[in-house]
Amino acid sequence: MSHVPISPDSGPQVVLELMYSLKVRDAMSSPVIAAGPEDSMRVVQYMMRDHGITGIPIVEERKLLGLVSIGDVIEALDRGRMGEKAGSLMTKTIISLEEDMPLAFATTYFNRYKFGRFPVLDKESRLVGIVCASDIIRRLLVAMNREVERLEAKLSDRSAATASDSLVRLDFPVGRLDFEKAGSASSAIKKALKERGIDAETVRRVAVASYELEMNQVIHSAGGRISCQAGGGRISIRAEDLGPGIADVDEAMREGYSTANEWIRSLGFGAGMGLPNAKRVADEFAISSKAGTGTVVELAILYRVAGEGSK
Repeated sequence: MSHVPISPDSGPQVVLELMYSLKVRDAMSSPVIAAGPEDSMRVVQYMMRDHGITGIPIVEERKLLGLVSIGDVIEALDRGRMGEKAGSLMTKTIISLEEDMPLAFATTYFNRYKFGRFPVLDKESRLVGIVCASDIIRRLLVAMNREVERLEAKLSDRSAATASDSLVRLDFPVGRLDFEKAGSASSAIKKALKERGIDAETVRRVAVASYELEMNQVIHSAGGRISCQAGGGRISIRAEDLGPGIADVDEAMREGYSTANEWIRSLGFGAGMGLPNAKRVADEFAISSKAGTGTVVELAILYRVAGEGSK
């Protein structure tokens, strides 16, 4: 299986939350069955046979050099090159994942590239694991079962919640290209609103807005802050970053416009829908920015307080 039938852009909310809270390291297989560049293709073939796998990383001193797939072995068999070194016949252009990435990134990789597996590297670019689509599905199923047990226990301890009108104030720093923590602010905001019994549709809208603004800061800014205040039927979100600012705000609000580079796009981001999506779910929306300084986005989402009419 090289496809994960779940996308970070769709699916049940609880599954999406798990995809961003779990890391690639939580699903990967480790230690890795690997060969050296001096090993022959015949040796690699036997390793695949003995371990029932269809791909072998080629590693030297824990550094990933390339990958030999079952296709590479078949080609070597056809050409009578099974005695040659794996280092000379391996695929050297490798797309890898980092162990600290949210599991959502891995699902994007599988659905985009259709590969059977991806090597996983640590912060020093050392090979620490391998992840397959089946690994992700298995890990999500385990996490979902635990979440169901947690929710059942929580429901048994309290009656159905009604929207609390108590004031909520939350504030989170957001780091530039900090993909390890990406989505954590949005998840915390969703959790806080759910705990106060705010209706699911409002929470969904807040989740979309806060996530889009948070990821914009991670990808495009020098870092910043996301803050949220809720109470009295109104949820306010403010996203303020440290630059570099937006030269043309009107253009940035156009669907499909993006300044993301190819690396960001390879991660499944940079589609140019972040700001438009945030505005679409908001009841009030304002953005101010100047090239060379920073950007401030403020939006509000209204909700119904128990015992009152719609706001």
